Amino acid sequence: MARQLRFDLPTRTAHGREDFFVSPANSHAVAMIESWADWPGRKLALIGPSGAGKTHLAHVWAALAGAGIVAARDLASHHIPDLARANLVIEDVPGITGDTAAEEALFHLHNLALAEGHALLFTARTAPARWGLALPDLQSRMEATTTVIIAPPDDDLLAAVLMKLFADRQLSPTPDTIPYLLRHIDRSFDSARRIVTALDEAALDQGREINRKLATELVGGRGGASRP
Repeated sequence: MARQLRFDLPTRTAHGREDFFVSPANSHAVAMIESWADWPGRKLALIGPSGAGKTHLAHVWAALAGAGIVAARDLASHHIPDLARANLVIEDVPGITGDTAAEEALFHLHNLALAEGHALLFTARTAPARWGLALPDLQSRMEATTTVIIAPPDDDLLAAVLMKLFADRQLSPTPDTIPYLLRHIDRSFDSARRIVTALDEAALDQGREINRKLATELVGGRGGASRP
């Protein structure tokens, strides 16, 4: 079979509230985002594994609260008084650990934004106590931040994540594909993202539809095992 031409079409990631599936694994996080006006100290740390939906929820909150979004690693390149004039999402705070300029920028942003009555949402994979920020005053302020955790996905949430990942790539797997994947991949967001990427690439390379047979070939080749 001739190899198909590959076109690097952009993935359209949907970040609206209507695109976010609520399950017991994330319902508390969603409730905290939607009740943001009541956050203690007007700040919240949103914690969850890679692919858990932290960025999606951050965009949901940004729309609700009229907030901006900035990566923690980029803070040192911004004018902090400007950032502090509105509600703000700071993504991946642990990524600046040991970066003196970024830590100092976050420290000043934290103090100034809260002093001016704005709210802050921080995202990370682990709880603030594990961030290990080098600036003691910043670390203590982060540890004093209310934390909400997105738990590992149950089957309903994992199915929704798989469907969203396929939809973001404008892919339509056959109806038996997702039930098969739920039984054979690890219950994690990373596993879902990896298998959808692999299925997309295999379907393009081989000129095939995304179905259970293709999923079986890929999962079996990766040593996947059924879950009860």
